[in-house]
Amino acid sequence: MRLNVPVHMESETKYIQDVLDSGVLSGDGRYTKLCHKWIEKRFQLCKCLLTTSGTAALEMAALLCDIHEGDEIIMPSYTFVSTANAFVLRGARIKFVDIRPDTMNMDENLIENAITEKTKAIVPVHYAGVACEMDKINEIAKQDHLFVIEDAAQAFMSKYKGKYCGSFGDFGCFSFHETKNYTMGEGGAFCFTEGKWIEKAEVIREKGTNRSKFFRGEIDKYSWVDKGSSYLPSDINAALLYAQLEIADEINQNRKESWDYYYKQLHDLEQKGYLELAHYPSHIEHNSHMFWIKTQDIWEREKLISHLKKNNIFAVFHYIPLHSASAGRKYGEFVGEDVYTTKESERILRLPLYYGMKQTEIDFVCQKIEEFYGGKPI
Repeated sequence: MRLNVPVHMESETKYIQDVLDSGVLSGDGRYTKLCHKWIEKRFQLCKCLLTTSGTAALEMAALLCDIHEGDEIIMPSYTFVSTANAFVLRGARIKFVDIRPDTMNMDENLIENAITEKTKAIVPVHYAGVACEMDKINEIAKQDHLFVIEDAAQAFMSKYKGKYCGSFGDFGCFSFHETKNYTMGEGGAFCFTEGKWIEKAEVIREKGTNRSKFFRGEIDKYSWVDKGSSYLPSDINAALLYAQLEIADEINQNRKESWDYYYKQLHDLEQKGYLELAHYPSHIEHNSHMFWIKTQDIWEREKLISHLKKNNIFAVFHYIPLHSASAGRKYGEFVGEDVYTTKESERILRLPLYYGMKQTEIDFVCQKIEEFYGGKPI
């Protein structure tokens, strides 16, 4: 059983064919614009720009914030390498802080201790589609005049106190990679709520040119006006995504039902002390991006992974904390004590979860987990 199965429906094929028939395959075509409009309206954003990846969206944020040599960026160590790389590429140094064991997100109460006169931005990562404590983070950022860049790669459709993730900070960065709830194969989105960023963001996304203004008829020719890169996805990718946005609520609800069913089936094992399930704050509405359990330690996790693999169930763990990697030590440092980051990263295990997953498939996974713990001492 695969960990993830990308969403696929008939309308995707129809829309992709529509793009092929139009003869315009490059970026910012009809379906790109439809995606922009849908996301802006749903999330109440000033602007959304599709990108080639979530990584590209983070790189755009680094460029817009004018990150340069000597700046410091605060983020959790428990995240994907792109979160750090986007800023390291601009010469910044990363300040890693510990996570909370309940959400696996950056501990908002440790951020202030990591701030120095060189700090330029805070990058909260909404792990597993579970929102960080954005009120506290924004309060700290406002007080110290720092940018807030939400790494919402896994949090499309997630909410914090009724408001969508990606719409709290100065910038929100989403991923539509094949492994995400909604996918373009490879792709992402860069979002913000203030109009003052529109022109510069368009220039950065269009290779440093004012090409977007040219296509709108605002200038008679376009030229190189600033630094930038090629961050536009093909309209073919956008067509794939738009078909899923049309049924976004259905996808979200279906995944939630699977997540809830997993929880119900494994609750007894938690009650007996064999494993730990997620317990999130009530003001957070996650998007059921992943269902994870925590084993007693890394050795038990390895044995459970092996047991599931023998039964053709693919379960994975991530991440290896960035501060423990060679590049993490070179480009950053951990601030304070690593109480939870390493320990919790070694216990967490992600189970298969995808749109359209059958309850019988979940039953099978849970049965094999129960089989693994059967007869083991608590």
